[in-house]
Amino acid sequence: MTAAAVFLGALAAAAPQVPAPARDIVVDAHGQVPSVAAALALARPGDRIVVTAGLYREPRLVVDKRVAIVGEGDAVLDGGGAHEVLTVRADSVVVRGLTIQNVGVSYTEDRAGIRLDSVRGCVIEGNYLRHTLFGIYASQAAGCRIVGNRIEGGAATEAGSGNAIHLWHSADMAIEGNRVSGHRDGIYLEFTERARIRGNESRGNLRYGLHFMFSHDCEYADNVFADNHAGVAVMYSRGVVMRRNRFENSWGAAAFGLLLKDLSGSRIEGNLFRRNSVGLYAEGTTRSTFAGNTFDRNGWAVRILADATDNRFTRNRFIGNSFDVATNSTSNSSTFSENYWDHYRGYDLDRDGVGDAPFHPVRLFSLVVEQNEPALILLRSAFIDLLDAAERALPVLTPETLVDARPLMRDLP
Repeated sequence: MTAAAVFLGALAAAAPQVPAPARDIVVDAHGQVPSVAAALALARPGDRIVVTAGLYREPRLVVDKRVAIVGEGDAVLDGGGAHEVLTVRADSVVVRGLTIQNVGVSYTEDRAGIRLDSVRGCVIEGNYLRHTLFGIYASQAAGCRIVGNRIEGGAATEAGSGNAIHLWHSADMAIEGNRVSGHRDGIYLEFTERARIRGNESRGNLRYGLHFMFSHDCEYADNVFADNHAGVAVMYSRGVVMRRNRFENSWGAAAFGLLLKDLSGSRIEGNLFRRNSVGLYAEGTTRSTFAGNTFDRNGWAVRILADATDNRFTRNRFIGNSFDVATNSTSNSSTFSENYWDHYRGYDLDRDGVGDAPFHPVRLFSLVVEQNEPALILLRSAFIDLLDAAERALPVLTPETLVDARPLMRDLP
C-alpha cells in the first residue's frame, strides 16, 4: 500500500461520522412493514414509525432506541390479554395517537398498556387506552410528559384492577389534560418528587381519583375528581400544593373529598369540595394552610382530628353543610379566621364586614355523633335544633379553642 493510500485511509477514519437522516417507517398491515414489531427491528435512533389505521395484534413491544411511534387514523395495538403492549426503555421516545387495548388481569405482575422503564424525557400524548390492567406505568422515570390521554378501564374489584396512571420512584413528571376512569385509582404516585398534575379529569374509579404517598414537593392544580368511591388520599408527604381542584360526589361510610394523613408544610387553596360525605379529613396534618376553598353541601365539611396541629383556615366558604367542622377532641391548635359560615347568626355593629361575636363551628351534636354514629338518625329532629340553640347561647361543651373570632358577614365572591 502506498504512503498516499495510507494517509487517505487515516484521514477517512478520523473524519466525523455523519448520522444517517431520520426516516419515516410506515406500518401497514398489507404493506412491506406489516407490524410495529417489524418497524422497530428496522428503525434507527431518530426515526419515526407511522402506524396507519388498522388492528395490529402485536407481541410485547420493547422500544430500546429513540424513536417516535405515531398513529394515523384508528391505529389499534392489541395485547390479546396475555401481556403488556408497549415497554419503553430508551430516553426521549414519543408515543402519540395510538389506541392500545386488552391487557389482561395478572395477580403476579403489573401489566400496563404503556410502561416507561427507567427513562428520561419521553412523551406519551393523545393516546386512547382501554381495557388495560394498568394504563400508563412509569417506574424510575424522570422528566417525562403524560399529556392528553384517555384511559378507560372496566375494573370490577380492587384486587383484580390496576391504576390508570401509575408513577413509582419518579421525578419531575408532568401529568396534564388526561381523562381517566374505571380503574382502582385514577392517578397513583409513590416515592415521586416534583410532579405536576394539572387539568386532569378522574371519575368513577373503584377507590381513589388520586392517591399518593411519600411524594414531596408536588403540585396538583385545576383537576376534577368526581364520583370516585373514596375520593382523594394524600399521605406521608410534605410541600404539596393543591389549587383550584374540584372534589365532588364521593359518598359512603369511608368516603372523603380529600383525605390528608401525615401531611406537612402544604397549601390547599381555591378548591371546591361539593357533595361529599366528608369534604376534607385531616389526620396528622401539620403547618399547612387552607385558604379560599368552598365547602358546599357536604355531610361534614371539615373533620380535623386532635393530632392535626398548627394549621390555618382563612377566607374559606362554608355553605349548606350538615356539619361545618367536627373534631374528636376538646382541644385544638389550628386556627380559623375570616371564613364565611352560612350558619353564623351574629351581628356587625361597626359595619366592617366582620361579625362582632365569634363563631363556634363545631356543633354539640357533631360531638355526639363522633362518639356514637347511629345518633346521626336524629339530625333533622326538633330536639337537635333545640340542643344546638342552647349550645350557641351558652357554649360550654364544644371546643373553646376551635373558634373563628372574625367570621365574615357576607359571602366571598
